[in-house]
Amino acid sequence: MSDYYNAFEMSPVPAPGPDAVPPEPFRGIYGMPAFVTIPTSDLAASVDFWVQGLGFFELFSVPGTLVHLRRWAFQDVLLVVAASVPEQPPAMGFSFAGVLSQVESLAETCRALRPDSVDGPRDTAWNTRDVEVITPENARVVFTAAKPFDPASREARNLEAMGITPPGDGHADNERHA
Repeated sequence: MSDYYNAFEMSPVPAPGPDAVPPEPFRGIYGMPAFVTIPTSDLAASVDFWVQGLGFFELFSVPGTLVHLRRWAFQDVLLVVAASVPEQPPAMGFSFAGVLSQVESLAETCRALRPDSVDGPRDTAWNTRDVEVITPENARVVFTAAKPFDPASREARNLEAMGITPPGDGHADNERHA
C-alpha cells in the first residue's frame, strides 16, 4: 500500500486534454486553505470586471465593505474597500487555473471590458497556456490552463529537466522534485 495518490483526485482542476470540461462553480462553504484579498476603491466596478471578465461569481457580500468572489472550489478572492489602490500593477501576481477551451474567450472578454488589460495568450515552458490580466485594482492575475501532455515535446523535456515526470512513469506523485 502506498501513501501516494493521483493529485487530480483532490483538485477541482480536470486532467488536461482536448475534451477537458471545467467544473461547475462551487457555491458551498468550506474552510479556505488560501485566498487573495484585493483592495479596491470602486467595489462595483471591480465586482463587474471579475464577474464579467474573469468568470467569478459573488458568493456573498458585506455591502460597502467587501465582496467574496469565487470560481471553482479553492479559487476565492475577497475584494475589500480601500481609500486608494496602487497606481501601477505590482511585480507580484497570482494565478488561477482553467481549461484550454476557456483561454481565448477569457482574453477576448477582458479585452472588451478593458482593452489594455490583457497580455497573451502565450504558451509557457511548463506546458500551460496563460493569459495575464491587469484588473481595475491594478492586480496582476494570470489565468493558466494546462495543455495536453506530449512526452515527445520540448515542454516535456523542460519539465523532466526540472525533475517533474509524467504520471505513470514509476515515480510517485508526492515525492520530492529537483
